[in-house]
Amino acid sequence: MSEHLSEQELQRRESLKALRDLGIDPYPAAEFETTHHAAPLLEAFADDEANQEFKAVSLAGRIMTKRIMGKASFADLMDSTGRIQLYLNRDEICPGDDKALYNDVFKKHLDIGDFIGVKGFIFRTRMGEITLQVQELTVLSKSLKPLPVVKKDEEGNVYDAFTDPEQRYRMRYVDLVVNEGVRETFAKRTRILNAMREFFNQYGYLEVETPILQPIPGGAAARPFITHHNALNMPLYLRIANELYLKRLIVGGYEGVYEFSKDFRNEGMDRTHNPEFTVMEIYVAYKDYFWMMDFTEKMLVHVVKAVNNGATKVPFGDKEIDFGQPFKRISMRDAILEHTGFDIDAKSEAELKAACQELGIETDDTMGKGKLIDEIFGEKCEPNYVQPTFITDYPVEMSPLCKRHRENPDYTERFELMINGKELANAYSELNDPIDQRARFEEQLKLSEKGDDEAMFIDQDFLRALEYGMPPTSGMGIGIDRLAMLLTNNASIQEVLFFPQMRPEKKPQLPSKADFEKQGVPANWSEHVLAAYGTVEEFKKQKATQVHQKMNGYRKKNKLDLPALQLEEVQTWNSENN
Repeated sequence: MSEHLSEQELQRRESLKALRDLGIDPYPAAEFETTHHAAPLLEAFADDEANQEFKAVSLAGRIMTKRIMGKASFADLMDSTGRIQLYLNRDEICPGDDKALYNDVFKKHLDIGDFIGVKGFIFRTRMGEITLQVQELTVLSKSLKPLPVVKKDEEGNVYDAFTDPEQRYRMRYVDLVVNEGVRETFAKRTRILNAMREFFNQYGYLEVETPILQPIPGGAAARPFITHHNALNMPLYLRIANELYLKRLIVGGYEGVYEFSKDFRNEGMDRTHNPEFTVMEIYVAYKDYFWMMDFTEKMLVHVVKAVNNGATKVPFGDKEIDFGQPFKRISMRDAILEHTGFDIDAKSEAELKAACQELGIETDDTMGKGKLIDEIFGEKCEPNYVQPTFITDYPVEMSPLCKRHRENPDYTERFELMINGKELANAYSELNDPIDQRARFEEQLKLSEKGDDEAMFIDQDFLRALEYGMPPTSGMGIGIDRLAMLLTNNASIQEVLFFPQMRPEKKPQLPSKADFEKQGVPANWSEHVLAAYGTVEEFKKQKATQVHQKMNGYRKKNKLDLPALQLEEVQTWNSENN
């Protein structure tokens, strides 16, 4: 079934045709050269109004408001930096006898959301508003769908806001246009990445790229997405982590490498998880996890200051996160002991399961010691760590890629950075003993055989690389999406992803002419009533007098080759409401 067009959409298509009839290309190919952007232009003019550069200004953007006042009009133009008021005088933009550019193009055929280019000069109105007086106007792109009109009164109250989350995420292109602050969220996300790169590059570390399609999904315990390579006739996996490839590069002789990677995990979706997400991982030779803790602190302080005007305190909801050094440090054993009274040290799988039952934590038969301890910490400890806290020294069962602790081989030299009750970063003194690594992989294989579909695969090529020798190394991964959430004060990961994964859009059942004919509308009027009302439900709300008035107005406006409707005729339509 073809798409149903609203009355506004039909009107915009009529305007599109009218522009073409006037000889105006509504989608020109030629460059429109601009000299300024709105926000910096307003700031610069306020500082130096006498500057001659403001006598010849060229801007481009969307029309966001129109206020027609006869021979003169005002409009708001929005570009990538902000808005500026336009003043259009008919005789200024149409100095000759032909006034069509103002009377027809601007007044009748340009709508809110259309792109235009304007040239003119800057002045202040009597009300003191900095304004561009338009001397030339060029149509750059005609929009065929109306934007949601978000209104704001003099007190700053917002009405008719485009706030439905599903609509905002599904139509991010509209969200970016009409909702203030959304574009700044994504600009800040980019500044976070730039600040992080700047920090790493100061140390001389190399940014690299590693495969997204992998024959073995290694480097993390997660369920992968599976695809098939036709030419090679083999299964491939979207990467769940880039860790093993980056460590191969350390084997190859690089001292420090890092990558901003898109990772994919075929798992649940919620306010803090998306199946496609961004992670930064860095590996540095001849370092350990103590060095990496200090390095992570310094890096985060650098990033936070770079995007927070030099401050280290960041608002998040009703809390304030303080990134000032030093961060708190506590071992996982001590954290669990503090919040549950249970000591995980040297406990068997059966003892851990019993503890979970006493603590009210659900378990199943696929869970080994590592997952049981992870459940205890996640349920009972994690939410308590609001301020930046390093949780250190994880049990060996939880960390198959991590070096055993130098003082207690039951634990590993690993830390996770917790902020606002969530993991933000994860780091190790990397395991570089190939024999120990093979044994850890084989333990993961046993978990897989028990039914754990998140257990790690054995990567034989990575083991071979380790056998060539990897120097002592520390590695760290940090969730970019969660960091962006923290630094932009957003509680949902969908707010910091341009296009988060969504369920398939449910297409509404579109009405047809036949639906209206069932209501008694004659065939020669049914398509026009459909265009005017959109749905039978909306049509049925109307009294016969309202339909009579609206459809005769529609007939006149659209120059329909139909006789004028009589009220008696309309009263036979939709008779139950008459």
